[in-house]
Amino acid sequence: MEDEHFINYSNIFLNMKVTENTICDYGVMEHCLLYVYSGKVEFEEANHSVTICAGECAFIRKGHRIKMIKYSDKDTHIYQSILLRFSRKFLLEYYRSHGREKFLETTKRSKVSILKIPPLPAVTSLFESIFPYYESSVAPDEEWMDMKLKEGLYIVLKSDAKVYASLFDFAEPWKIDLLGFMEENYMYDLSIEELASYTGRSLTGFKNDFRKVSELTPQKWIIKRRLEAAHELIMNRNCKVSEAMLNVGFKNLSHFSRIYKEVYGVAPSYNNV
Repeated sequence: MEDEHFINYSNIFLNMKVTENTICDYGVMEHCLLYVYSGKVEFEEANHSVTICAGECAFIRKGHRIKMIKYSDKDTHIYQSILLRFSRKFLLEYYRSHGREKFLETTKRSKVSILKIPPLPAVTSLFESIFPYYESSVAPDEEWMDMKLKEGLYIVLKSDAKVYASLFDFAEPWKIDLLGFMEENYMYDLSIEELASYTGRSLTGFKNDFRKVSELTPQKWIIKRRLEAAHELIMNRNCKVSEAMLNVGFKNLSHFSRIYKEVYGVAPSYNNV
C-alpha cells in the first residue's frame, strides 16, 4: 500500500514515498534540479538512460518528455527526493540582476536533457539545509526559498557552461522562448510562417533558432509532440482515440493511426482496451 508525503514550497518540492517502484512519463515544462536522498531514480530517453542514486543530483532541461522510474531503498522501502524548479520568471529576474556581461552569449547550447551534477560540497550543503523541512510544521519564508533556488542555480551554472544558453534563452527579449511557445501551441493548426511571426522572428531566423534547441525540424517536432500527448491521453486518461487525435491537433484518423503504430508498435485502438 502506497504512502506518499508531498510538500510544495514555492518551486521547492519535497517528495517521500513508502511504496513499490513507480513509473511515470511526463513533459518537462520548467528547468529543474533533482536531488535523491533515499532510493534512486532512472531517467529513460530514446536509446540511453541516466541513473541518479542517493546522494546525487541532476539538472533536467525543459522542453522534452522523459520516462522516470523511482526505486525505493531496498532496506527502508522509501524513495525520498527534493526538486528545485526554476521558473521563467525566476530565471529572468536572476539574469537581469546579475547582468548580461556575466553570461557567455557565444556558448553553444547543450543538447543534453539530463545533466548529472558532479559531487560538490555545495550540493551537499544546499540539500542538507532543506532536509529539515520534511518534518517541520513551519514553512520557510519567501526570502529563504529564493536564496535556496539561487544556490541551486549557481550549482548548475558551475557544472557546465553550455547550460547557460538553455537557462537564459530569453537573452534577446523581443524573441519569445521557442520551446515554451511550441509547447503551448503544438496542437493548433499554425504554419511555420505563423510560428515565426508569433515568436518575433523572420522565417529564416525561426528555422536557425530552432536548430539551436532541437535536432528535429519544427514540423517533425510538432508531430512527435502531438503523438506523445495523444499517447498520454489514450494510455493514462482513458480518452477515446478519435478524441485524443483531435485534442492534440491531428485531423485524419488513418494518418494518425499509421504514424502512431510506427512509433509505439501497435495501433492506438489496441491501447484503448
